[in-house]
Amino acid sequence: MSPENNLNGTADSVVATSPFLKTLVLQIRGQDAYGVYRSWADDLLLKAFVVTKQKKREISIEGEVDAVTQARIMSFFRAVAARIEQETGLISQVVIDLSHEGFGWALVFSGRLLLTVKTLRDAHRFGFESLEKLAEEGEKFVEKGLDLAKRYKEVSKL
Repeated sequence: MSPENNLNGTADSVVATSPFLKTLVLQIRGQDAYGVYRSWADDLLLKAFVVTKQKKREISIEGEVDAVTQARIMSFFRAVAARIEQETGLISQVVIDLSHEGFGWALVFSGRLLLTVKTLRDAHRFGFESLEKLAEEGEKFVEKGLDLAKRYKEVSKL
């Protein structure tokens, strides 16, 4: 790993201590059919998810949501689904319905049980203030999904 493929030492420790971020990295690497990210450090892969308030203000919400942002949204919610699968053993799926204006839904479900729902607004600006916030938000979705999956396990098996 070269120095330009790494953000800093603190980001590595955040990724190493967060099960959600580890899973998110696996989701990104799993979608990398051509091996572009093979030599990239984990924190560099996650850098695209860090969007400061200033940067969000600079991103135009006019026009279509670009494919990179759509892939970032999908990776985030796939990581949520994967974490729920790891904890419960229930197969979880993700559906993203996003309009050309950046509004829509992100759903994570297992069987007939809806585990997490997120209304997406201004999807053009999808991101988090820091890796810590990314991990925190991801774990919130995972915890809510786990709670429902454990309470209504029979519904997820339908």
